[in-house]
Amino acid sequence: MKTQPSDSDRLQQRNRELSILNAFAKELNAQVDLNRALQTALAQVADLLDLQTGWVWLLHQESGEPYLAASQNLPPALAENPWRMAGDCYCLDTFRAGDLSGAANVNVVTCSRLKNLVDGANGLRYHASIPLYAHSRQLGVLNVASTDWRELSPDDLRLLYTVGDLLSIAVERARLFQQSADLGALEERNRLARELHDTLAQSLAAIALQLESADVLLETGAPSDRISAAVQRAMELTRASLEEARRSVLDLRAAPLEGRSLPEALATLVEAVDRQNGLRASLELIGAARPLPPRVEIGLYRIAQEALNNVARHAGARICRVRLTTTPGEVRLLVADDGAGFDTNEVSDGRLGLVGLNERARLLHGQLRLETSPGAGTAVEVVVPLLS
Repeated sequence: MKTQPSDSDRLQQRNRELSILNAFAKELNAQVDLNRALQTALAQVADLLDLQTGWVWLLHQESGEPYLAASQNLPPALAENPWRMAGDCYCLDTFRAGDLSGAANVNVVTCSRLKNLVDGANGLRYHASIPLYAHSRQLGVLNVASTDWRELSPDDLRLLYTVGDLLSIAVERARLFQQSADLGALEERNRLARELHDTLAQSLAAIALQLESADVLLETGAPSDRISAAVQRAMELTRASLEEARRSVLDLRAAPLEGRSLPEALATLVEAVDRQNGLRASLELIGAARPLPPRVEIGLYRIAQEALNNVARHAGARICRVRLTTTPGEVRLLVADDGAGFDTNEVSDGRLGLVGLNERARLLHGQLRLETSPGAGTAVEVVVPLLS
């Protein structure tokens, strides 16, 4: 016969839960970065339920598509194969259909991503799904996994629902903070654009001065070489000012990505390269619904652009593939071809734009990996961390 817990045991359990929930809320309130808030939440929930593994799905704010926003201690079969953590599954389908609304439906389900795996699952088969809502708007799902789940008690359900509420608040808070930061960045870019406009006035004044000098020289019958020199100087100033204005404005506006996501911009790049000089180019996207910081998107776009230019100009390849893999901890961009390849020991400084690619990777706090040899094609992969 099962012994019922005493009042003292229940009180101790309740005090422990309240203590952990208090710590959970305190940690989340200290975070305004969404990635950090989610990782904090997973660590705290693991402590709360004596678990090791968990992950968070969020729905993209614009497209509504789910993406893996955070994870902790995924089993090898999932961690080493990001494609298995992409796309829909049973709990996401149920949540998006509106069936995970409320504590009564926070329960243990068989994980459709794990149930058919024999190796690399670390014995995991089940997880608890905790829906995340902002008022009635769907945010995502928190999953915590165990090798030996019991049926959840009413106290467990209430506790998990509270966890979901706290995490939902943290997600909304972090997103609002990011929107505020983005607005501030936009205002700063506009300010810089105004300053650039003001500096152009000085250049135009210098140009006008040269043209006025030429006009005076012309009226006074000065030698043609003096008139020509003034006109040439005005033309040089005009070209330099125009080039500087174009370069600065494009940098400020991040023109290549304006109005597009990185996957959309990459698709346009690949489409432009496809079938050039007999080259067949393809794009594979894994976890593409996950939003990336603007600086990362722009940096990766420039790297892909340079790498594809190298393939088209130098590789003599027939096939080129581009793959973008986004996980909670990092993003990987791979550009690989079956072209001529080269001996890295014989590469002169700056050849194939490798210096520029390395510099762009370092600016993103990432690493550039190059695999090539004569006759064996070339693979350039950039790995950029998303958690710092």
